[in-house]
Amino acid sequence: MHPALQGLLTIVIGVGGCVGYFYFSNQILDKVIFPARGENAGRNINRANMVRPWLFLLPALIALGLYLAYPVFETLRLSLTDRDADGAFVGLANYRQMLDEPKFWEALQNNMLWLIVVPAASTAFGLLAAQLSDRIKWGNIAKSLIFMPMAISFVGAAVIWKLVYDTRPIEQDQIGVLNAVWLLFDEGSIWSTIFLTILPILFLAVFAIVVALIGWLFVKPMFRSAEKIGAATIPLRLLVAAGGAWLIWESVTSIIGIAGADLPYGEPQTWLTIPFWNNFFLMVVLVWIQTGFAMVILSAALRGIPEETIEAAIVDGANPFQVFFKIKVPQIMGTIVVVWTTITIVVLKVFDIVFAMTNGQWETQVLANYMYDKLFRANDWGVGSASAMVIMLLVTPILVWNVYNARKEMR
Repeated sequence: MHPALQGLLTIVIGVGGCVGYFYFSNQILDKVIFPARGENAGRNINRANMVRPWLFLLPALIALGLYLAYPVFETLRLSLTDRDADGAFVGLANYRQMLDEPKFWEALQNNMLWLIVVPAASTAFGLLAAQLSDRIKWGNIAKSLIFMPMAISFVGAAVIWKLVYDTRPIEQDQIGVLNAVWLLFDEGSIWSTIFLTILPILFLAVFAIVVALIGWLFVKPMFRSAEKIGAATIPLRLLVAAGGAWLIWESVTSIIGIAGADLPYGEPQTWLTIPFWNNFFLMVVLVWIQTGFAMVILSAALRGIPEETIEAAIVDGANPFQVFFKIKVPQIMGTIVVVWTTITIVVLKVFDIVFAMTNGQWETQVLANYMYDKLFRANDWGVGSASAMVIMLLVTPILVWNVYNARKEMR
């Protein structure tokens, strides 16, 4: 069958099936099960109206159960069995094996790094772009350009950035933008000192300070007896604090390393093979994609701020920075949290970028790619399913956090 005809038939059957389901289910409900006639007509109408919403929800509930609930329970079952033993129950043996593998801990560590850096950078850049693009005449064009990467698949974006990081021998022209720029620096020049030593140290210092502030904001309510916090959010707060402490330590050690580094000037670098830093080169791709998403959501939130509050702040003598950080940001904090947590969930599932650019080599492994390696390369469904359960457990506190904030706003 021709693909176009097949697609048309799929649409017709799908839409027709939905229409037919709702039409005939309502007919059966109103004329067969609870007919609106006779002595009990009023009671039947009320009962039919009580059942009718469930008719509309039933297809969605079946789909959610089939594609979400069933895979969760089946993955949990597989994580407790051994494929080599014909699916025999082995308890927590797969989890013990997973915890004994260095690659799992490498993947978990890298995921924590992604978890803290990417949502923070994407949200910050998106907020900055949303604020600045509304203040220039060609702001809509700028927003379109920033949002454009959202239209590219993760694999396509990975291929584009792999060309940016490409390395050729020294005697050949560099097609990788980063190496072309790198070869412009000479040892001992003032520009090399500024761009390769001073600016990275300042960036890491600012990054460490920002991480410390964010970690303190998460932990501070736990030390104030007057503030009521949900018990379900405590693990997430502690996780953020632990991740922040680890990032601060990494930043300090990196600052020391950069200050005493003997850089290989004049030599093209294979950027994706440099341990630790290659993770940041991969993160740039996801930040580049997700910044557009954050910008669109936060731009709508900024435009929804009442003008009266801004005008009152200006009349009181507030400067633009005070207006932005003390008037605008507090009013859209709920939206910022939603954007942050949404990107966080994307980060926990990141696979395509790592798979296409490094395939988890050179200490860039992440949990989703580790799961793929176990399931489809090693044919080990036990450890692969166990790593999938770990990903689900990491996502769960973030979902709980979202529900907690949604209920808090409703109250």
